[in-house]
Amino acid sequence: MTGALIFLAAVVFLLVLFFVSAIKVAREYERGVIFRLGRLLPQPKGPGLFILIPIVDRMVRVDLRTITLNIPPQEVITKDNVPVRVNAVAYFRIVDPQASIVQVENFMAATSQIAQTTLRSVLGQHLLDELLSERDKINTILQGIIDEQTAPWGIKVSVVEVKDVEIPQGMQRAMARQAEAERERRAKVIAAEGEFQASERLKDAALVIEGHPVALALRYLQTLIELGTSPSTTIVFPAPIELLKPFLDSRSAGSSN
Repeated sequence: MTGALIFLAAVVFLLVLFFVSAIKVAREYERGVIFRLGRLLPQPKGPGLFILIPIVDRMVRVDLRTITLNIPPQEVITKDNVPVRVNAVAYFRIVDPQASIVQVENFMAATSQIAQTTLRSVLGQHLLDELLSERDKINTILQGIIDEQTAPWGIKVSVVEVKDVEIPQGMQRAMARQAEAERERRAKVIAAEGEFQASERLKDAALVIEGHPVALALRYLQTLIELGTSPSTTIVFPAPIELLKPFLDSRSAGSSN
């Protein structure tokens, strides 16, 4: 009797152990890729509760959340033969759990290697100025190429961003001198444009004064008034008869009338 109880208890224990090992739970962002006797089942399991056959089934958990991949710094020679050191970051997620397990041995390492080689290849086809000023365009090109290459693995690359571009010190000094020369050039162009506009206005004023001599006399008197505002200064101005002639002519004409 005692032996039968022990056998029954052992059977119950094995059944409980069987059910405990057979019951699996997958979170909302997880899927279970099931291999039954080495063969891939058509549909992944989850989310929620499901049952596996112990010993027969083997499950591989796959996380469907977006993964952040830091691309290590890469030594790149730009199209204009400037050595730069560039690092980037990529964001991707798994859209086909079965392909990410069956089609590639380690999708994380494979994606990292593809991202590194693509980064060197794409940046080597651009000039340094393009790399610094057209960052969005380059990011879009990188994202498209990496996404196309990782698509057979069930991976969707959503964003690729170039983070830092390290330029040699000598090139930084050359770029600073170039920027300073460009600023000086713009300043000279603006100053020359201002002088040209001022000369145009002076030419227009000369034409007006030439046609109206009284305007020159009024301008001369206005200048005298402005200079005479300081009581501590004595200024002697000659009065050319040509400036007073319009007033004398107009007065003589009035007297004759």
